[in-house]
Amino acid sequence: MVTVRSGWVSWLALGLALIGLNLALSFHNLWPTLWVTTRYELSVEIALLVLILAALCGLGKPPSRRLLSGLALVLLVFVLGRYMEVTAPSLYGRRINLYWDAQHLPRVAAMLAEALPTWQVWLLSALLFLGLMLLYLVCRWLLQALVGAMAETGPRRFALVLSAMLVALYGAGYVGPQINTLRWFSLPVSLTYAQQLGFVRTALAGAATLDSNAHPLPGSSLDRLAGADMLVLFFESYGATTLDRPDFVHALDSPRSTLARAIELSDREVVSARVRSPTFGGASWLAHATFLSGIQVTENDRYEVLLTGERETLVHRFAQQGYRTVGFMPGLRQAWPEGSFYGYDQIYDASALRYPGPAFGWWRIPDQYALAQVNAMELTPGSRQPVLAVMNSITSHAPFQPVPPYQSNWQALLSPQPFGADTVAQATDGNGAVTAMADNYVRAIDYVLTSVAGYLGQRGPDELVLIVIGDHQPAAQVTGPDASWDVPVHVIARNPPLMDALRAQGFVTGLTPGSDNLGPMHTLAGRLLQAFDSTARGDATSKRTDRSSAAPG
Repeated sequence: MVTVRSGWVSWLALGLALIGLNLALSFHNLWPTLWVTTRYELSVEIALLVLILAALCGLGKPPSRRLLSGLALVLLVFVLGRYMEVTAPSLYGRRINLYWDAQHLPRVAAMLAEALPTWQVWLLSALLFLGLMLLYLVCRWLLQALVGAMAETGPRRFALVLSAMLVALYGAGYVGPQINTLRWFSLPVSLTYAQQLGFVRTALAGAATLDSNAHPLPGSSLDRLAGADMLVLFFESYGATTLDRPDFVHALDSPRSTLARAIELSDREVVSARVRSPTFGGASWLAHATFLSGIQVTENDRYEVLLTGERETLVHRFAQQGYRTVGFMPGLRQAWPEGSFYGYDQIYDASALRYPGPAFGWWRIPDQYALAQVNAMELTPGSRQPVLAVMNSITSHAPFQPVPPYQSNWQALLSPQPFGADTVAQATDGNGAVTAMADNYVRAIDYVLTSVAGYLGQRGPDELVLIVIGDHQPAAQVTGPDASWDVPVHVIARNPPLMDALRAQGFVTGLTPGSDNLGPMHTLAGRLLQAFDSTARGDATSKRTDRSSAAPG
């Protein structure tokens, strides 16, 4: 036990200990980094800890070394909880849910291990371990210095009175909001952990429910499609930040222009809109389930409940009208029994796509290759059923690198050697570090837009209806603070009546949607089904449509 005998040294140790302990549970995130900063707030939990320790010292029962070590370990857990609480919203745009998010940590770790050189993986692991050890030792030293300082009467009485006053002020503000003292305090970490335990209890108890009054997706004759194939492309991390951040708009002007030209040269049109995604920065499956089911799915527990029920999805609506329904999941590398909920006739996972080329990061398969296989496996001309194909893109998934090279020869793309060695090396060398997320994000979005343009120009069936839906915004580290949850939706087709019906639903002509969204994503499937049916109630194609006021592409 540290015993401070000199008066001024005792007061100095007390001050350093109080400041250090308070900062440990009151820091904030320095957006958009992994670092932290201070906002001069107080921690009621540290005040309560100091009060208890001061009382024990005053009674002549100072904590033992073993107890101090245990308290340091508890304090470390609280520091990590505070770090997760303030960092997750900054990086991912949402709070963390330990129960659900922890289940994906092994996959995230494997993805990062694939994206980083081996020496960097070992270095980061060593730094993480050493950082935690150092943080524990700092917590232990602060507690030891505090108790040692309170061995003297003056510092102990000061700490006792100060901590008692702070606890009283917090309690007064808590029971009487009009007193307005809570604004001096940071959010208690114990409350964060209590909320996390609530998430666990809810998930284990199966208490989550879906909307009891959720209406089924409307029926649709799909007659306005006239038997055309449809491809729904969930564009990974394609968010409204690509439309709202001026630097992103400028950087993506060229691929957007390329896509616009491909649409025009193929005698197609495009209409666009925004919808509000149910998730932000990740958890793509929540957006996919929301769109296809027509039910808002914002949390994993709701997702689990949805999959255990029986609900007809957009896939079922197409199957009822004679469509063959297939799902293309190039990122799916394990069994996916829950896929049966959606009603696909067949699901193509990563192994079924038979990609022979070099791996590009954890996800391996370039989106351009997956698009080519959608066409080769299901959309070739011939006497067959019309097809609804749903594809989840993966190249633009975090960490947004390495970005594959674009192969202008789509026929070569399906050969045993899709890319030349020099092309692969050049593309890989051109990718930035994992930490350069914004630049990597722009490159990945550029690649997917270019791939879609090439597909429309060289491979896509003439009468294909292509729907491109952003599943969610990228992490807040890319979007910036206070970004919306909006994502773009584009419908590309050679079908004027359908385009008019979509304009009546709120879509605008071109690749640039308006600034307002159509509403939450779960309403989008119903809007589309109504537009696909010329006899649907509320069909507004007969209404006057002013195309001149639509946003340019």
